Amino acid sequence: MPSQPPISEPAAAVARRLRDAGPLALDDGEALQLAGGLRLGEAEALLAAFGSLPEVLAADAAALERIVSPERAARLGLAHDLVRRVLVTPLRERTLLPGWTVVADYLRAVLGGLAREQFRVLFLDRRNRLIRDEVMGEGTVDHVPVYPREVLRRALELNASAVVLAHNHPGGDPAPSQADIDATKLVAEAGRALRISVHDHFLVAGERVASFKAMGLL
Repeated sequence: MPSQPPISEPAAAVARRLRDAGPLALDDGEALQLAGGLRLGEAEALLAAFGSLPEVLAADAAALERIVSPERAARLGLAHDLVRRVLVTPLRERTLLPGWTVVADYLRAVLGGLAREQFRVLFLDRRNRLIRDEVMGEGTVDHVPVYPREVLRRALELNASAVVLAHNHPGGDPAPSQADIDATKLVAEAGRALRISVHDHFLVAGERVASFKAMGLL
């Protein structure tokens, strides 16, 4: 089988191969070049700087603009958000959450490529449909603050009956820290008093997603 042309080939040639052979014929750099409307070499530079396609798409505009124009950075941000919109739709529109695999896929898309820890909460109604997904804390490369009182205050404001907690480990280690475990227990205990269930806490480490419930930690 002939090897694929390098990603620095002219965009027109990549576009022709997309038309003739479909998306699977393109590697990550080529797909990024076309989706972002990038110039020659920009896709390579982004992948080298951020390490992977998910990390490129998850990067904030300021970080992207060190390599590409603001317009191209905005276009890459839109590509990432389109993925999020596709994955969040089943959580909002189906009567019940369609299984934790779908939830894990969504959280992997929104958290997997981030360079810093982020704490998110999925607020659910009585039928376990998604009411809102909100960022409740942003931190450093190895820590994010969790405030149980704020989580439950927001749940009451949204009239949520349950929550799913989630955060990421940018270093790629899927093992929860003791602080992660303690914070989860605090939210769960306080939630019981208010009849707000904590269904699970997912920890996203790159492409891996760990469930606190599956690990016996919740």
